Amino acid sequence: MLKTIFITGGSRGIGRATAELAAKRFNVAIGYLKSEREARDLARIINEGGGSALAVKCDVENASDVLSAVEQINKKFGTVDVLVTSAGIAEQKQFQDITDDDWRRMMSVNFFGAVNAVRAVLPDMLKKKSGKIIAVASMWGETGAAMESHYSASKAALIGLVKSLAKELGPSGIEVNAVSPGAILTDMLSGFSDAELKEIAESAPLGRLGTPLDAASAIMFLASSSSFIAGEVLRVNGGYLI
Repeated sequence: MLKTIFITGGSRGIGRATAELAAKRFNVAIGYLKSEREARDLARIINEGGGSALAVKCDVENASDVLSAVEQINKKFGTVDVLVTSAGIAEQKQFQDITDDDWRRMMSVNFFGAVNAVRAVLPDMLKKKSGKIIAVASMWGETGAAMESHYSASKAALIGLVKSLAKELGPSGIEVNAVSPGAILTDMLSGFSDAELKEIAESAPLGRLGTPLDAASAIMFLASSSSFIAGEVLRVNGGYLI
């Protein structure tokens, strides 16, 4: 019987690449908020290819909405075995221009969105005494980034959550880890010019930008291959030393 993976933010970017890889090994629940067409098309492609997928609308900022999504997943596939918290937002602003609403929105999606998702799946994982939780963090949550104070802070908080939960939930057989991508070619880089992207790529020892597949491969390693890793931050950043 296939296990079930729930990917928040699963319709685009790193989440979508993760869903595509996971389709070979898991029932896949693709969480989305605004990208309904992309999520449903992806689920259709997976199902037509012999896999099993469900697109489920999920506003990670709303705890009851996340619970409702998990209930739908449970009815379709059974309880969630692997949670990937990939839903996130980014923004570039000087610190003095970041408003209170900007701060609240960034923390609400990137940090509390993950909290809500963990809360929704955790009771079943505790009952089974097994499960995996994988948070998509960021290199900037480890190093900080100019013009992205609120983004960096939200991801740093997420990493702290992962390390704490790994210690708390490990005795219950639940592995909690994070993947920390560097500059990945997703919509989050759309605000950068070609010259800026070239400079970012050249600053990495591997000399290129990452792809969603690079990050998704690391997530799938933690989801399907590892069995004795907890509280780790797996860096997928092209060789930046942190």
